[in-house]
Amino acid sequence: MGAGVALIDYGAGNLHSVHNALKAAGARDVAVTADPDVVRRADRIVLPGVGAFAACAGGLRGIPGMIEALEERALHGGVPFLGVCVGMQLMATRGREMGVHDGLGWIAGEVGPVVPAEGVRVPHMGWNDVTPLTPHPLIAPGEAYFLHGYAFTGDSVVATTRHGDTLTAAIGRDNLLGVQFHPEKSQRYGLELLARFLDWRP
Repeated sequence: MGAGVALIDYGAGNLHSVHNALKAAGARDVAVTADPDVVRRADRIVLPGVGAFAACAGGLRGIPGMIEALEERALHGGVPFLGVCVGMQLMATRGREMGVHDGLGWIAGEVGPVVPAEGVRVPHMGWNDVTPLTPHPLIAPGEAYFLHGYAFTGDSVVATTRHGDTLTAAIGRDNLLGVQFHPEKSQRYGLELLARFLDWRP
């Protein structure tokens, strides 16, 4: 289970925690990498991300050949792909944070600010429910840890959460999955999701 996971290092992820969580979930071979050739050989790909959409998109595009390798392996090659937090948001068409910035365009939609409701604080921080909208082999109902002030709206939403309004918790199609929450901070729920990802044969 879990041989050959490429964990993308582009200066915008909590790599140490995600790496440890993948290992705890059963991954035997996790390469923290900024090398497109390693990505092209990977059996599974994880794209983490914390911070601003524009900075993360810029960091990813700043690695020569990385987006091409991701598209070759994940978008066109069918390798299981997991985007985490801003890594999920980058799967969208665009992000509206300090201007409008292009995402990867893998799933149609955009990322915009969470609008505060009365009595609800932004950013959305802490434990909250994950409610599947359609059956998905990786997403189970439960509670996960969220930390974000921007949220995805668009196609292929597979799970939601409530924070004043309904917010996207996960998006996915085919071999691609993105989660707004942090599996590496979500204790048993997160480790079980990562374990399913390591076994996933989409």
